[in-house]
Amino acid sequence: MSKLKIAVQKSGRLNEDSLKILKAIGISIDNGKDQLKASARNFPLEVFYLRNGDIPQYLKDGVVDAAIIGENVLIEKGNDLNIVERLGFSKCRVSIAVPKSSEAKSLKDLEGKRIATSYPNTVNQFLEKAGITANLHIINGSVEIAPNIGLADAVCDIVSSGSTLFKNGLKEIDKLLSSEAVLATSPKISDENQAIIDKIQFRLKSVLRGRENKYVLLNAPNDKLDKIIEILPGMNSPTILPLAKEGWSSLHSVINKNDFWNVIDELKSNGAEGILVCPIENMVL
Repeated sequence: MSKLKIAVQKSGRLNEDSLKILKAIGISIDNGKDQLKASARNFPLEVFYLRNGDIPQYLKDGVVDAAIIGENVLIEKGNDLNIVERLGFSKCRVSIAVPKSSEAKSLKDLEGKRIATSYPNTVNQFLEKAGITANLHIINGSVEIAPNIGLADAVCDIVSSGSTLFKNGLKEIDKLLSSEAVLATSPKISDENQAIIDKIQFRLKSVLRGRENKYVLLNAPNDKLDKIIEILPGMNSPTILPLAKEGWSSLHSVINKNDFWNVIDELKSNGAEGILVCPIENMVL
């Protein structure tokens, strides 16, 4: 039986989150310390632990069938590769930053300036669109130090919380793009392995839907049900069960986590009581 070869980052936060989501979709990895390859015990899958920047080329060459990788890396080194699913973790942005003392306020203020970056293709693409000419210094590693040592006037790098920029006396002046972890596939993937990817994608969608929603149970008087049903539409409509207490019912539904507190406040103001909220592990439609 064919095994799907999937690449993940060798170490770091993306590695940890990638293995967590594989576990969440029921794939158990025999993961030993310092292994470069590991097999799943219960699924036709092998995990390859690779350097992040090398993964796009492995996908293009068909060495691996799929990868969990930062979208920013794909844009830089493999923007012709197919993204199957956005995974919602390892979110960041690729931004331009300058010293706090700099008068530059946007990308256009960097005409003729020096920019240090690990993302030359991405920066060149945006500079070209903006009609700006700048000198790029390609640095593999921490680029934030470049302005402090006189190597560059600005930097372009990934930003999560912004704390690294702050520590190095830098300020963001322009965001080039937003990024998150994605599942990408090789253009050379076989039909048999594509079928395995389809199964993985189905499981991923169920887990990701669950993470985006909360399961809600509440009690309400029957004369308030119509209004509460308007607030709690659920996936199709809420489940309503009669309570032993005459004139009362229990409602079960789903709330999007982004709307959660506003909906809860509205439910309480319309007579809902005993509201219980539970996480959803999987949400299969």
